[in-house]
Amino acid sequence: MSNETLLREDICRFGRSLFERGLTPGSSGNISVRMDDGGWLVTPTNASLGFLDPARLSRLDERGQLVSGDAPTKEVPLHTALYDTRASARAIVHLHSTHSVALSMLPEIDPRAALPPMTAYYLMKCGATALVPYYRPGDPAVADAIKGLAGKYSSVLLANHGPVVAGDTLEAAVFATEELEETAKLYLLLRGMNPRYLSPEQVKDLAKAFGVTLPEHGH
Repeated sequence: MSNETLLREDICRFGRSLFERGLTPGSSGNISVRMDDGGWLVTPTNASLGFLDPARLSRLDERGQLVSGDAPTKEVPLHTALYDTRASARAIVHLHSTHSVALSMLPEIDPRAALPPMTAYYLMKCGATALVPYYRPGDPAVADAIKGLAGKYSSVLLANHGPVVAGDTLEAAVFATEELEETAKLYLLLRGMNPRYLSPEQVKDLAKAFGVTLPEHGH
């Protein structure tokens, strides 16, 4: 099988897994993978991640124009902005996962670090998570908000909407999105209980040991 055929099947396989575990309901959420030729595969508009057809995925060229398949998700500007500003990004996962959306609505959230350093795996998989203001789904203006982060974050929360996570592989992007959701759940469970977070020294040790790059003021 060609690399593109394998990627099409992987998108559908991961999409179904995310859907069946309740991480993005109905026809919400979208996934994209960047191809070697500069174009990309992306899930179609109004498609459920649980019932994707590999042959109907949207194939876009390097300019983001539809080449084949169904019409793409309306969140193409969001994906494009993240690819354009984060050179290492090869795949992007955007979900409407419950705990991450809930986190994005809390008044105390720091836009530069939506979550504190709660666990080692959150830092290893996600680094730090930025919060950007609310935009209507599909609004091209969200691209400017993403570009304003200058590629410093692979993990972003859209206020009142959901997480957007980039990875150097589709698997990495999916795993990081899942880790973000679990950490958001932990935060909500422990909110108001004065939990013990990782110390600055522990954060520095993890960053050094695992090559984690944190934005300035990220934690």
